[in-house]
Amino acid sequence: MFSRAFRVRSNTAIKGSDRRKLRADVAAAFPHLSAEQLAEFIPNKEELNVIKIYSHKGEAITVYMNHRNPILFEIEKALYPTVYTLWLYPDLLPAFSTWPPVLQKLAGGADLMLPGVVVPSSGFPQVERGALCAVTLLGNRAPVAVAVATMSTAEMLAAGMKGKGFAVLHTYMDHLWEYGDKSCPPTLAPLVTDSAEKESAEDEEEMEGKEPVISFSTDPLQHVDIGDLSLKEQDSCAILMGTEEVEASRAAETAQDANAEVQQEAEDSRTPQEQMDALFNQCFFHALKCKVKKSDLPLLTSTFLRSHMFSCCPAGQQLDIKKSSYKKFSKFLQCMQQQHILQVKELSKGVESIVEVDWKHPDIKAFAVPEGFSSASAAQDSKSEDREHAYHAPEIIPLYGVSTKMIPLFQESGHRKGSILSSSEVRNIIINYVKTNELVDETNKNFVRVNAILCDCLLDKSEQDEISKLKWDDLLSRCLERLQPLHQVTFFGQEPIVRKGNIEPIDITIAQRSSNKKVTIIKNLELYGLDPQCVANILQQKVQASATITPVPGTKDRVQVQIQGNQIHHLAKMLLEEYQLPRKYIQGLEKAPKLGRKK
Repeated sequence: MFSRAFRVRSNTAIKGSDRRKLRADVAAAFPHLSAEQLAEFIPNKEELNVIKIYSHKGEAITVYMNHRNPILFEIEKALYPTVYTLWLYPDLLPAFSTWPPVLQKLAGGADLMLPGVVVPSSGFPQVERGALCAVTLLGNRAPVAVAVATMSTAEMLAAGMKGKGFAVLHTYMDHLWEYGDKSCPPTLAPLVTDSAEKESAEDEEEMEGKEPVISFSTDPLQHVDIGDLSLKEQDSCAILMGTEEVEASRAAETAQDANAEVQQEAEDSRTPQEQMDALFNQCFFHALKCKVKKSDLPLLTSTFLRSHMFSCCPAGQQLDIKKSSYKKFSKFLQCMQQQHILQVKELSKGVESIVEVDWKHPDIKAFAVPEGFSSASAAQDSKSEDREHAYHAPEIIPLYGVSTKMIPLFQESGHRKGSILSSSEVRNIIINYVKTNELVDETNKNFVRVNAILCDCLLDKSEQDEISKLKWDDLLSRCLERLQPLHQVTFFGQEPIVRKGNIEPIDITIAQRSSNKKVTIIKNLELYGLDPQCVANILQQKVQASATITPVPGTKDRVQVQIQGNQIHHLAKMLLEEYQLPRKYIQGLEKAPKLGRKK
């Protein structure tokens, strides 16, 4: 469904009554969520947005956003969680596992066929046809896809595990995932099932005298540790899985790792609360050192926790502020603020943001990324985000096309109707024409004598009997006015594009809404290679005001950004200073509020 790009129709903030309704709908759709989890999932004060989009097939879809990440999507009044939500609540849906190389096919829009589903020794979860399910990769409990079962568990087994098992709606790495912060799935250890723990009586006798630390499935492939492999490495892994020797060695390595983890936990004499405090400290410094950039500030504290700290959590562990001594994340940040590591401010009522970080603080500089933690994916995401936000203003050149009326004037130089010329080329052609036909006035060389062709091409009917001479500047300006206007746009790293007409400027207007409130409307951003949704998100974060995307009245495919208040000062700084757009291509900057006066 989201394997291809979608079109955003609108983006609005969710307010009190709508928020309560959404919480009730989520509780009804996912009854396994506790009251505490529900309050955390749909918070009272944190920023929530609802986005209306159209899929590539034209389907109307509603997406709910918690800050930067989509958390739910709604199709025909049915709610579905995104992979970002399932990474926080991995047991929200019944899960079925597949091989890592299959993920590429699912992200490309394919459904999950039953031969690609791994049959666990403990058996499948019992689901009915049409049930909502999660898809995981072998060895990692973190879901990578959301799908609907096309048959019940009994029907799957009766069909001999052949045919289509799941209709995939959304996956990790699809366009809905890309609309979020593009974080990678956490590594969550598979649950040890009862059937895997219980061996037959004969096996128990053979195992007597050995430490039953952790029991493993008799199927060695069940516990291949591939959670941290890249897709390329996963493809290689799929080839190696063909031999039983590799499978056995993989299972043995996983067993040793699991035993080592258990022994390490046994040796840790700290209380669970002390361990959680230490984990929060580790993830906090890790996020500041490797994830957060100065350009991200101000950063909502909730976004910092969900998008940055959670992704720094080691495999098999999960951050839970309730299990720490702080009990609230705001108290944890207050403690860090007292140590002068960062500064937190309430930029809008009830919403706190990190506004300053001291990256030279000894604790940050001394922090070492935990051994075995792969930050390569985080660094890669950071670089891709930088590339994504590194905007280069396009090069815009006015051009002119030879019109039917102007053909006689340009045919001597070998040009035909539709020939595209720059202003300097037009100037040279006119100068050569005048000199070749000896039309320069002998008494005053600032004038050009008008012959029959110049008369037909450049003079109106009312002027033809009155004007016999033209100044050089008047001659050239009349010529440019009568040619077809075009313009060439060259975006960074792309081939030039020639469009008809003059390029429309970025149009900024102020409109009055109900209760005497003002909104700023920005049009034509797409013409300059700017993504309206991206501009809306940046403005919303900078000014802490609601921003929406709406269709431009009277057009089919054009949209405009609408943001509360008169925000022209912020827009001018963004467009002129950050994006380096020439002022002549921006219309409406003079409507900025005067300093010292409220608007």
